[in-house]
Amino acid sequence: MNSLPGGISPPGGRTYDPNDPNIKAMNAMMESCFGKSAIAGVMGFGMGGLFGIFMASMSYDTPFHTAGGPGGPVKPVAELPLREQLKVGFRDMGSRSYSTAKNFGKVGLLFSGIECGIEGFRAKNDLANGAAAGCLTGGILARSGGPTAVAGGCAAFAAFSAAIDVWLRQPKEE
Repeated sequence: MNSLPGGISPPGGRTYDPNDPNIKAMNAMMESCFGKSAIAGVMGFGMGGLFGIFMASMSYDTPFHTAGGPGGPVKPVAELPLREQLKVGFRDMGSRSYSTAKNFGKVGLLFSGIECGIEGFRAKNDLANGAAAGCLTGGILARSGGPTAVAGGCAAFAAFSAAIDVWLRQPKEE
């Protein structure tokens, strides 16, 4: 009981008391739907930010022109001083990264909260929970596109969620 999963001892030889109120509070938070959703949203935001930085740095459609001033002529970025070129590039990278981070955080928060709620309501842990949560998440995210977009988002997220669940539930080959 005093070792980590896999029989690994904690660093420094310390042991963890499962009756410690702090450990109990952390376990209760990790087992609650609110806690799971919050963690998924924060982790999604972080991963989305990293993914956004990577994708922005690899993007071919970065702005090659920037306005020379209000109402002024458009000036190619290559003609700007190096400091201005970096400023334009980093500003674009930051805005793209923040946008991707918000989207990943929203998806993580919605999906994990809905899946946890469905799992608690059904009192089962099976593939249907992930597929239903994927359908609801996809529909919610596509709601501004109309009924066809909601149906498409539902189908796509449900299929993706089910495929990931099937893959994660496969027996491990050792």
